[in-house]
Amino acid sequence: MPLAPLLLEILVCPQDHQPLWYFDDEQVLYNERLQRTYAITEGIPDLLIEDATTVSDEEHTRLVAKAASGGAIRTTQP
Repeated sequence: MPLAPLLLEILVCPQDHQPLWYFDDEQVLYNERLQRTYAITEGIPDLLIEDATTVSDEEHTRLVAKAASGGAIRTTQP
C-alpha cells in the first residue's frame, strides 16, 4: 500500500529531522545520512528510532544508487 502524497510532504527522520527516501516497492523509508531504514507496515511508517534498522555499507550503496536512478521518492525538504 503506497503512502499518501500528503504524508510524504511531512515525513522526516525522527532523529536528525531531515528528509528521507521512500522506496514504495520495498516499503521502507531510508535515511542515507545515518544509514537507517524505517519499515512501513500496512501503510503505516514505523518511525521509532529504536525500531530502525542500520544497513550495511553494501545495502547503503544499493539504496543510494536506486534512489539516484529514480527508484525512490524524496520526502519533504527542510
